[in-house]
Amino acid sequence: MATTRAGTKEEALKLLATEGVTVIELDYESGWRDAIELARLGDKVGIRVEYRGHESIAVNSRAALIAGLKRTKVTFRQRNLYCRFNLDRLAENDLAALEAKASSLGDYILAGHLLRDVDEVWTE
Repeated sequence: MATTRAGTKEEALKLLATEGVTVIELDYESGWRDAIELARLGDKVGIRVEYRGHESIAVNSRAALIAGLKRTKVTFRQRNLYCRFNLDRLAENDLAALEAKASSLGDYILAGHLLRDVDEVWTE
């Protein structure tokens, strides 16, 4: 199954004509508006089209959280960062700084026990 990412509607339309593509993920803010139209076109050629507004990321350590927040964000999606380490062990100002950085990116830091489905894992 070849899953591809489309950053615009025009890119999604091109991918609908590309051999070997089986799933297109609409990864742009207004993708929800195009999802139904593109899904109908996809059905005609056997390609599933999906839109998601968020991602669930399991974060295994403080170092992984810091490193992940430093990397360039390549998606418009809100990232829910589920910390699999004890957030209580972070100094209050350290946690506040990390939350501010996440918030500036449109992301949220959450406790790991709330995690249900994982889209990605951040490790050191």
